[in-house]
Amino acid sequence: MGSLRNPIGPLPSTIYWRRRAVAATLVALLALLIVWAVTSGGSKGNKDDSRPSGSGPAHSIGPGPASSGPAISQQPGGRDESGSGDGSGGTDAGSEGTTGGTGDGSNGDPGTGSDSGGGTEGRQVPAGSSIPDCTPSALQLTLRTELSYGPGEKPKFRLIAKNTSSTACKADFGPKSAVLTITEAGGDDAEVWSSKDCPRNAGSVLLEVPAGATIVHTVEWDRKKSAPQCATPPAGSVGPGTYLVEAKTSGEPVQRASFVLAKE
Repeated sequence: MGSLRNPIGPLPSTIYWRRRAVAATLVALLALLIVWAVTSGGSKGNKDDSRPSGSGPAHSIGPGPASSGPAISQQPGGRDESGSGDGSGGTDAGSEGTTGGTGDGSNGDPGTGSDSGGGTEGRQVPAGSSIPDCTPSALQLTLRTELSYGPGEKPKFRLIAKNTSSTACKADFGPKSAVLTITEAGGDDAEVWSSKDCPRNAGSVLLEVPAGATIVHTVEWDRKKSAPQCATPPAGSVGPGTYLVEAKTSGEPVQRASFVLAKE
């Protein structure tokens, strides 16, 4: 023990104490390195083991290409096409606007209504039908048309009627009850065509609107002008441009839409 406290040798004791201090420092550093290596290796192993096998970066699923299909269009016109049968009713206006009939196309006979524009099938009923008339509070009317028509293409106007009540009712879509009027946009508001101007078939077109259902009545216009009180209208078809169509029925708000007749 005395040799540990007082080193024995030819050199001064301070040199031996320095050597001992250096050796002790090296041993301590080596011990710290061993501890660090063991600790870091264990934590890395735990981290790798915590990940499930086969895990990897998730692949993002991108949205598919957006649909470029055309939007559903609706048509206006001077011809009623509320029937879904192959036949068409008699012509409806002096300007050659025609109304589509129901069933086999015979006037006044019950038949199947058209479902165009998303409406359910309706049924044309005679004037003496026991089905009550639709009240303004029960019927919602909407007017639809294409945005543009090519040269020679006849515009079509769709009157969409929805029965919001719990009872079936009938509505008159005749040319003098559901009046369609066309004016030129930006003009003097002078009528270009109206379904009430001397129609060839001025009678009522009574269609049943089932409870909670929707029916569609289509009117096709032949691009000819009309004149009130069966006066002779100007000859020829109207020119290209932007036009406004307006639908008026008793007790219902006025419905409006616009469309374009394209140039040649």
